[in-house]
Amino acid sequence: MNETASIVMAAGRGSRMKMFSGNKTLLPLVPEKSPYEGRQPILVQILENLPPGPKAVVVHHKKQDIICATRHFNITYCEQPVLNGTGGALLAARGFLEAVDCDRCIITMGDVPFVKGSTYAALAGSLDVQSLVVLGFVPEDRRNYGLLDICDGAVCRIIEWKHWKFFSEEKLASLRVCNSGVYAARKKELLSYLSLLASRPQKVQKEIDGRRVEFEEYFLTDIVEYAAADGLRIGCVIAEDPEEMLGVDDEPALKAAQDIYRKKQSPSPSLSHQGEGVERA
Repeated sequence: MNETASIVMAAGRGSRMKMFSGNKTLLPLVPEKSPYEGRQPILVQILENLPPGPKAVVVHHKKQDIICATRHFNITYCEQPVLNGTGGALLAARGFLEAVDCDRCIITMGDVPFVKGSTYAALAGSLDVQSLVVLGFVPEDRRNYGLLDICDGAVCRIIEWKHWKFFSEEKLASLRVCNSGVYAARKKELLSYLSLLASRPQKVQKEIDGRRVEFEEYFLTDIVEYAAADGLRIGCVIAEDPEEMLGVDDEPALKAAQDIYRKKQSPSPSLSHQGEGVERA
């Protein structure tokens, strides 16, 4: 009964990773022949950090590669037939969510390898008093992130960059916490909003081969809006270190992640010196 279900979104290719055609969640944290080849895939690192409990990975692009790389975990694979947003990924995992015998669920992205186990635990623990919890962080540069509008300690809405980039500096001064895209929710309340989410797709225009094409997409942030409108209290846990929220979506971010992972695996100089002293004694 203390287990927490986890859903990892790993369906997309990652269009900003120009030199890599595979699924970006399988990019290595330990590079070997090139930054794109090596060991310890990002997705494996995420799965190792998640709390105990049943886990689902939402797949689409290169799904067999995902299955092969994670087959040693006990995982349910949920296929997202069309890449139609984070909400679409959650809808693809609805069957998994309905079947698991857990009251709590973590929803995370497949490109954030450094979210700590203690952070996931804090999110799940916050569900004791709240129905939905958002993981926030405070980066040096807020650009392109959604901002959490926090009122009396609760999240009342998430303001996307396309809207807040026009805000005055005075208005932005109170909006310092960014949305990480990682959430925790009580299973019962989350399931109650999935039908509403499915009934309200958003129209999104994208440029393909020089043409503007309209798509229907679903956004996980809409559930926050629905829940807040119904008076549910939406909590916020702020990551201790903004580094936890590094998303690997282009080559510079990949190299930064590999450098962070290498440093985390290396013993600190003080410990090394202590070990040498003991050995000489």
